[in-house]
Amino acid sequence: MAKPDNRKDNAQKLKEMVQNTIGNIEAAEETMSNTHLSEAQRQQVREKNERRRASIDSMRNEIKDEAQAQQNRYE
Repeated sequence: MAKPDNRKDNAQKLKEMVQNTIGNIEAAEETMSNTHLSEAQRQQVREKNERRRASIDSMRNEIKDEAQAQQNRYE
């Protein structure tokens, strides 16, 4: 038998994921400024950070959806 869908903490988990991703972006930017990376490596970091920013946008939209779903359950 399948477990029931428990979405109570999804928004909190997503918020934590956003914070972790922001931390990864900051760490990557610090690494670029503090080390002797090749231009190709710097470009890879920039591209990865752009993907991270896109992920953050998606996660924030999902947080809004989760909040709306929670609100609808309790109305």
